[in-house]
Amino acid sequence: MGRMNQFGIMVLSLLGLIVASQAQLQMGFYAKSCPKAEQIVLNYVKEHIPNAPSLAATFIRMHFHDCFVRGCDASVLLNSTTGNADAERDAPPNLTLRGFDFIDKVKSLLEEECPGVVSCADTLTLVARDSIVTTGGPFWNVPTGRRDGTISNITEATNNIPFPTNNFTTVFRLFNNQGLDLKDLVLLSGAHTIGIAHCTSFENRLYNFTGVGDEDPSLDSEYAATLRANKCRVLNDTTTKVEMDPGSRKTFDLSYYSLLVKRRGLFQSDAALITNSSSLALINQLLSGSEQNFFTEFATSMEKMGRINVKTGTTGQIRKRCALVNS
Repeated sequence: MGRMNQFGIMVLSLLGLIVASQAQLQMGFYAKSCPKAEQIVLNYVKEHIPNAPSLAATFIRMHFHDCFVRGCDASVLLNSTTGNADAERDAPPNLTLRGFDFIDKVKSLLEEECPGVVSCADTLTLVARDSIVTTGGPFWNVPTGRRDGTISNITEATNNIPFPTNNFTTVFRLFNNQGLDLKDLVLLSGAHTIGIAHCTSFENRLYNFTGVGDEDPSLDSEYAATLRANKCRVLNDTTTKVEMDPGSRKTFDLSYYSLLVKRRGLFQSDAALITNSSSLALINQLLSGSEQNFFTEFATSMEKMGRINVKTGTTGQIRKRCALVNS
């Protein structure tokens, strides 16, 4: 009987290992269940992103915001409903996200090909990567097999996603909470080399930094004067958009870091990266290296971020529509 129990325990342990191995993300996860899945995503991205290249920055930001709340489970895509009145999409950091309809279209194509197989979480992750590559940015591996979450909470998004006004200590803590280190923080911030920002996300640095109508002394005064004169002319300007990386916002390159060391980082959270000696050293190291080295390092951190608290195996669900939990 003892030998039988021992055998049973061995069998259960072996099964446990098999289940655990199946539950991990893997390259080509859909090779048998939906072999055309990744090509469907890539084809749609290559057809439409060249006509709207600014969406590349949007999707990498959407992916980032998703992973920082309950892991990379597409919870950021869920709508607020009568049953869940306050979803992540309505949190302050997510109000300027866009491109949800683009994700919905890709998901609908995947559903036509393989109903109930490809998750919204994998769809978003693949769209983010393919959009960056299509606009000339770095490629990174996207192992798949993520499943979708069923909970989306506005408070969790507000508490876990870094704000543009955060200082170094706060931003680093929020990254650390997700298992990301200082190098990841510096590299992932490099995504700000593309895209735009609204004046309201940094206007306090121009007009009222400490509450007495002053300018942020850490911001290059000439740059601040240019922004006030030509871009953010008044407070509470919710319509004007400013290049995150002036003169190079459509090109994924090292110029974002060059601007940081010139004190021309747009967000307070960007400028914070040069207030810490260790992060500044990493920035200078990137600037002394090649663009290809930056691409390689960035790719490593992106793949790491894409694995944050993923749901695999039988956890979560495969949502039929990305904005709604399956009924």
